Amino acid sequence: MAEQNLENSSINVQRLGHVAIRVKDVDRAKQFYLNLGMKLTWDDPDWCYLEAGPGNDGLALLGPGYKAAGPHFAFHFTDKREIEELHIQLIAAGAKVGTLHDHRDGTSSFYLRDPEGNWLEMLYHPQDGVPSNQ
Repeated sequence: MAEQNLENSSINVQRLGHVAIRVKDVDRAKQFYLNLGMKLTWDDPDWCYLEAGPGNDGLALLGPGYKAAGPHFAFHFTDKREIEELHIQLIAAGAKVGTLHDHRDGTSSFYLRDPEGNWLEMLYHPQDGVPSNQ
């Protein structure tokens, strides 16, 4: 994505909401972060999601078998229309963005790469939080 294509856009990210990292052993990594005081929000055999602090800052632990996404960081939005409009704006600016899709936990998102090749996610995260499967 060329930076000059976005210079006149109305995109306004507000919150860096989570980071997703690849781990070799989800259970071992999960226990480590739980011991640091994080709260387990979503737990599946091949990945989990933890939150910390009053802002519920997130950490996704992606196991070796998890294929839906790789390491990335995500900007969170509390209005679904914002990411829908952002998706349209980025496409119009010539950015190569993935499909906007709904997740089973009530969130919606799409992925793209920055000019340096890093993956990022634009995520609708309900203001009341994500329902936990715990």
